[in-house]
Amino acid sequence: MKILKPLALAFLLPFATEMASAYVPSTLNSEAKVLLINDSLKWDAKLPFDKDVIKGKLENGFQYYIRKNAEPEKRVTMYLAMKVGSILEDENQLGLAHFMEHMNFNGLKHFPKNELIDYLQKAGVRFGSDLNAYTSFDETVYQLPIPSDDPELLKNGLQVMRDWAQDAMLDTEEINKERGIIMEEMRGGRGAQQRMRDQYFPVMLNGSRYSDRLPIGTEKVVMNFDPEVIRQFHKDWYRPDLQSLIIVGDIDPKQMEAEVKRLFSDMKVPANKKPRTEYKVDLLNKNQFIKVTDPEMSYTIGQIFIKHPEEKVVTVKDYRRDLLKDVFNQMINARLRELGQSANPPFIQGGVDISGFIGGLDNMGAFFVSKPGQFEDGFKAVVRELDRFQRFGFTESEFKRAISSISKNNESSYVERDKRKSDSYVNTYLNHFLNDGPALGNEDRYELTKQLLPTLALKEVEDIAKEFYVDTNRDVLILAPETDKDKLPDEAAVNSWFDSIDKEDLKAYEDKVSDLPMLSKAPVKGSIKSEKSIDKIETKEIILSNGVKVLLKPTKFKNDEISINAYSPGGTSLYSDADYMSASFAGNLVNSSGIGQLNTVELQKSLTGKDVNISPYISERAEGLRGSTDKESLKTAFEMVYGYFTEPRIEDDVFQSVISKQKDMMANRENDPNFVYSDAIQRTLYGNSIRRVPYSLKDLENVNQAKALEIYKDRFADASDFTFVIVGSFTEDEIKPYLEEYLAALPTTNRKEEAKDLNLYENNKGVEKVVNKGKEAKAMVRLTMYGDYTYNEQENLNTSALETILTNKLLERLREEESGVYGTGARFSVSKFPKPRYTFMIGFGTSVDKYQPLINSAIDVIKKIKADGPSQVDLDKFKIEEKRQLEINLRENGFWAGQLLGSVQNDTDPTKVTRYLEELDKVSIESVKAAANKYLKEENFYKFILLPDAK
Repeated sequence: MKILKPLALAFLLPFATEMASAYVPSTLNSEAKVLLINDSLKWDAKLPFDKDVIKGKLENGFQYYIRKNAEPEKRVTMYLAMKVGSILEDENQLGLAHFMEHMNFNGLKHFPKNELIDYLQKAGVRFGSDLNAYTSFDETVYQLPIPSDDPELLKNGLQVMRDWAQDAMLDTEEINKERGIIMEEMRGGRGAQQRMRDQYFPVMLNGSRYSDRLPIGTEKVVMNFDPEVIRQFHKDWYRPDLQSLIIVGDIDPKQMEAEVKRLFSDMKVPANKKPRTEYKVDLLNKNQFIKVTDPEMSYTIGQIFIKHPEEKVVTVKDYRRDLLKDVFNQMINARLRELGQSANPPFIQGGVDISGFIGGLDNMGAFFVSKPGQFEDGFKAVVRELDRFQRFGFTESEFKRAISSISKNNESSYVERDKRKSDSYVNTYLNHFLNDGPALGNEDRYELTKQLLPTLALKEVEDIAKEFYVDTNRDVLILAPETDKDKLPDEAAVNSWFDSIDKEDLKAYEDKVSDLPMLSKAPVKGSIKSEKSIDKIETKEIILSNGVKVLLKPTKFKNDEISINAYSPGGTSLYSDADYMSASFAGNLVNSSGIGQLNTVELQKSLTGKDVNISPYISERAEGLRGSTDKESLKTAFEMVYGYFTEPRIEDDVFQSVISKQKDMMANRENDPNFVYSDAIQRTLYGNSIRRVPYSLKDLENVNQAKALEIYKDRFADASDFTFVIVGSFTEDEIKPYLEEYLAALPTTNRKEEAKDLNLYENNKGVEKVVNKGKEAKAMVRLTMYGDYTYNEQENLNTSALETILTNKLLERLREEESGVYGTGARFSVSKFPKPRYTFMIGFGTSVDKYQPLINSAIDVIKKIKADGPSQVDLDKFKIEEKRQLEINLRENGFWAGQLLGSVQNDTDPTKVTRYLEELDKVSIESVKAAANKYLKEENFYKFILLPDAK
């Protein structure tokens, strides 16, 4: 199960119908005031609830939200939400809210022991990716997406929800078996982040109850509690007045409501129910400082938290205030992003955000990832930008771009309202139940946002941000490698930095934009040479006058979404090891720069308010483009495509910034056990090949700016061997003019080339490699094997079945029977070029004393499949899962783009998907058994094992 942590405290790398007689801010211009009055918005009017939802409350307090939505078709998503989390635990119950979540998958009134997972898998529901749950501080949520076209399954799905709500069996034997699984989940989470979190949580959470109520709990309680304790927790808190059922999907809402009333009305609230206390994080009205180091931390992070009372979004005025915060977030982060792209960026990454926190608080949070030895520079750079806005505000042009961006998102969401996924609706109603969040209908949200955006004033944005950027209730947190401990500032030093920036002679931000067009010259229009229909998949193959091939698949899966992909064979494989580093960075460097006459900052600003993104890439065996657009930005998208072929650039600032950040991120990577482990695996498999092992600082010095651009231009000099795959909401008549004007104008030399076979293959016979790195008493195991493969549609299905079946059997054996792991699985991946090869892998984490017996158990699972093949039940689970997933995939633009692009890359029949179910039916016990015996040979296993530091 996943444990959601609502705190973004650290490691954030990779941040109406009444007259408007109410208050109108004096800072609004006259036009805005008129807009407000004419639009008849009343500030204090409560936000309307989604009119398309049936919302009810039973006499026992149980609530429900039901909505019909046919995206995806023949599917329904059900969530059972309860206002019960780890915050309610007594000292002898630490971890039992989460433990209780696990137990709801291990024996219910109508689904004893593990029958729940077994039953749902037979219906095509995937454990983990579909069937899942999470526990947090204040809530526990169970999720079940199931097919809705099977009345029996739909009925049983509701029964699962009813059993989850109050009918867990809590059998002592099952409880005791689950202890080991949760212990392994706890063990897997141990490491630098956990050790540091244990130190800073009490400070960041102001010593509140939240600081010692992490959902995972404590080993002492999890491994030793009396089963009666969890039964009492269940009795106290799993009750209807704290629960809600959310149902969204392709169903009859009235019929579903009747079933909910029938099933859930008999639930009882205890006679002497415990009060559900709303715990808070109190403001201390003082500033705090803490620095935490760890020997396994590989980078330094600085964070500033300025806490404020929570602001709920209940009225129109609240919603408008939220929009103002959104505008600020966009503008300040655009400035920090621009700063991060400079030649000598002061930090690796930085960001600022006004958002919700926890325990009744909101927060203005700022973070940055420090360059090694330059913490002061990074800290001051972030604070300086906050002070700059505080003194000088933002420019009108920045404000207009932010408004444009929000407006575009609003328009795009509205255009796609009838294609909105059920999961999106579920999350809205979940937030409404748990947090009293707004639950606007599509039309209300669109109209409200559209009416309010023109009323927003720049000064209002600045004023709100100034309300949040204050010097009280401010916490500073520093997380760093142990080796940097003596270099870190103390609280007095940090306070002096705040003071020094206050006294700096700052200059107002200058918003540099360009009026130049992206391209320096217009393309010379070409033409369409030939067309061929691929009727089976409603796709058109077009050859342009310059030899470029285009595959067009118009769809109606989205109202305004078009994906654009391009592929050409070649890649870095065509360059020597001496030029490899320049070649491998070329695509990223061009993508990080501008296009044509616009540098990267000017390009980003020009694209604000447009739903378009095109990115070039160069991989080992190919080069190409990937991206998407809406109809409105189609011209811009094709201009970007043409520009990346004909006017690419690698700017000096971008080159220096990218290489500088790469070096900085490498500084302490050897501290991280996972890096050391991965590095050892790659070197065992491929020696010291620069193309396979992590590059060194010396390697990075070999990235040459001019050479990288030369290689990029070479890869995109000949478009004649490029194939473009365009899928989405367009007609042929709409798209063809762009094909002729831009794609048919691309340069060609008509060279014939293929990617080179680098002969970087793993030895078929495996070895064992033990890596000792890390403080925690835990083991990581990766069992892999490699070899030649028979690549065809049927074999691919056989090995796909083998992967799924082995994953299920490994979970049954290693997790459920032996309680030795939290998660495990098998992966069988295949490739056709440069020659057909397969990679098979099993991975899991466990305790140091269990890893060898579990390796033996995993190999035993494989032996049984090889000896007996899968059971018919297990094979049927795979087939129904594939069928159900195909139903969804066939209505996704991304799926079709992947299928068509894959057919080009692998030189396969693009219509093979139409035969998928026919081929799937041919998969048998015998064919899966044969694949297991053909590929899974025990002597070929590589055994990679990560253990703690040797003592």
